[in-house]
Amino acid sequence: MTRTAEAELRRLLEIMAALRDPVAGCPWDREQSFATIAPYTIEEAYEVADAIARDDRTALRDELGDLLFQVVYHARMAEEAGDFVFADVACGIADKMIRRHPHVFGDAAARDAAEQTAAWEAQKRAERLARAEHGTLAGVAAGLPALTRAAKLTSRAARVGFDWPDAAAVLDKLDEETAELRAELDGADPERLADEVGDMLFVLANLARKLDLDPETCLRRANDKFARRFGAVEGALSAEGRAPADATLGEMEALWQAAKRAERQAASIERSPSRSTT
Repeated sequence: MTRTAEAELRRLLEIMAALRDPVAGCPWDREQSFATIAPYTIEEAYEVADAIARDDRTALRDELGDLLFQVVYHARMAEEAGDFVFADVACGIADKMIRRHPHVFGDAAARDAAEQTAAWEAQKRAERLARAEHGTLAGVAAGLPALTRAAKLTSRAARVGFDWPDAAAVLDKLDEETAELRAELDGADPERLADEVGDMLFVLANLARKLDLDPETCLRRANDKFARRFGAVEGALSAEGRAPADATLGEMEALWQAAKRAERQAASIERSPSRSTT
């Protein structure tokens, strides 16, 4: 049987309706709300990003399906509440893409990537004004990951000239915030410490932005690096019949540095031009 996108999407919508059926549906699915499903939606989006980072196309297909199911889930609950239906969601995004790409779907002149980015942002500003969302920072969602939101907030502010001149100036600000955190360490007031740590993280998000880096991606890479190197530490100890709890901090630090050196050597070899053998 030949599968089509239309037929499979229709089947998915029917499955969702069956799961939410008030009589014959799944008890768990019937009990869910927008608020309870939202964390799963965020989690699935991250799992899509993870599959892309691993270049695992099979996993990407599966994770995109999971993310699509989240959209269908929210649309079904909205339909039950009489707010909108899935077709409204699809129609809304289709209309938006046509509206924001007049150089493709309309009579506007062809644009390069930079021109399209500028036009996209101008269109978004017009749409926010139409929704009565005023202010430079309007529309930056509060539910974004904190580092991403920090970068977006300051990117918006930078458009009206409220920004550091360069990355070096951001580093100077980081030094200032570090000093302020050190000054609070003796008192150890949790609220003050939280404020100062938050300020440092905010400045670091700005530093990433000034370097044209995504702070979330930077931190994910750091997380992966830590997990990989700590795994190497555990593996080395396990080879000796020991666990981390059986080792001193000095021993674990030495194994950490060894793992770090091994990674750098492997990366150096990988970057070296291949040599032919005779």
